[in-house]
Amino acid sequence: MMKTTIYNQLVKIINENNIAIDEDIKNHTYTKLGGKADFFVTPTTYEEVQNIVKYCLEEKVPFTLIGNGSNLIVRDGGIRGIVLSLKNFDKITVSNTKIVAQSGAAIIDTSRKALDAKLTGLEFACGIPGTVGGAVYMNAGAYGGEVKDCLESILVIDKNGEMIRRKAEELDLAYRYSNIQENGDIVLEATFQLQHGNYDEIKAIMDDLTFKRESKQPLEYPSCGSVFKRPPGYFAGKLIQDSNLQGTRIGGAEVSKKHAGFIVNVDNATATDYITLIKHVQKTVKEKFGVSLEREVRIIGEELNEKSVINTNKE
Repeated sequence: MMKTTIYNQLVKIINENNIAIDEDIKNHTYTKLGGKADFFVTPTTYEEVQNIVKYCLEEKVPFTLIGNGSNLIVRDGGIRGIVLSLKNFDKITVSNTKIVAQSGAAIIDTSRKALDAKLTGLEFACGIPGTVGGAVYMNAGAYGGEVKDCLESILVIDKNGEMIRRKAEELDLAYRYSNIQENGDIVLEATFQLQHGNYDEIKAIMDDLTFKRESKQPLEYPSCGSVFKRPPGYFAGKLIQDSNLQGTRIGGAEVSKKHAGFIVNVDNATATDYITLIKHVQKTVKEKFGVSLEREVRIIGEELNEKSVINTNKE
């Protein structure tokens, strides 16, 4: 299908100012990696999201949902079809002990709203760089807490374009997992059930966690955060450190000298550099300790030499 045809359909659904053609994805990922998206769209209403999904289903146009790109590597060949960003959905509402946060809101901002309202339960999220939608998608967690602990329900658009509310119990939430990773749901908003707490106590916990994060993590370089899940009985960072991999570089990607669980973009790395280094770390740790490191970061998109599904020529 020609780009012109897709564009002409998209402008019937959303404002042309919310459609970018051949957008550099590296401008939308924490790692600053990735090729171009054929279309990068930023809808402003839930109905627009629904209509885009239904259009893609009917016309068999590939579409990809991204959050703020904090836990994502996009390959150098970019992404064909439509990339859907929900960055405009960033409203956070507090009602008694509940917080309703739209999927494009930062989970850090949501935890700060909880603090302002003297609500406890989201302190663990004060240093997680993702969106609410991304946090639900992977049941994000840190410092002993996870989304599963306080999530009540979510509003989604399912793979058929229908808007549905799902209870947290329906999501099969487990370590860095929800069944959204398989079923194609698009999270529009999440409702968190918290408890009344003491402002000073909540703030003290958040300040402590923020200090731990800033002092231990290599926040001075672009990265995707923790690259690997924690293997049962081990810590990924410790295994990588004990494999003498800190400082190892491929191209512009480096295993952080500050925190071995991070791979940082120190010098205009490509996605290929990053992915090759991830595989090298996995291979080395497996050989040395017999432990298979499973990626926490998502890798999507096409290799640079893969053919486009969509013709890039104008009609």
